[in-house]
Amino acid sequence: MHDVDIRAATATDHPFLVDMLVEAVNWLPERNWSRERILADPALAHYVTGWMRPDDIGVVAAEPAGRPVGAAWLRHLTAADPGYGYVSDDVPELTIGVVESWRGRGVGRMLLRAVLEAARARGIRRVSLSVERANVAAGFYATEGFRTVESFENADTMVADILA
Repeated sequence: MHDVDIRAATATDHPFLVDMLVEAVNWLPERNWSRERILADPALAHYVTGWMRPDDIGVVAAEPAGRPVGAAWLRHLTAADPGYGYVSDDVPELTIGVVESWRGRGVGRMLLRAVLEAARARGIRRVSLSVERANVAAGFYATEGFRTVESFENADTMVADILA
């Protein structure tokens, strides 16, 4: 796709990462959780609170005029404050969001591949995520090498081995 450029995320991208967390949470059309509700929920807010920590890795997709249209980032969460896709303290968890009008154009795939490449460059061996089973993204993640390692009522934790 030539409509976007991928760049490394910086500390100044925090507000946009919050926007993309809102997009990720509200993937269902009937779910319309506000930014305030998401940031007030510790189980969701920890994906962006304090961005950018030294071990955070992220990428942003921007359209030709420079406006961001999507982001993917990895964050190490701990057993004391686990994410929905928590596997272990040494496995960072992926969050990805794309502006609705840019979905279905390959932006998510570009972001995923770029953030995994950045993780490989840092020596990270595995990445995890949580995806609701009804979300079409579950199939997308499977095509990119993620496999289900734990299942819950409506969601799966998936892991990809990114270094041999």
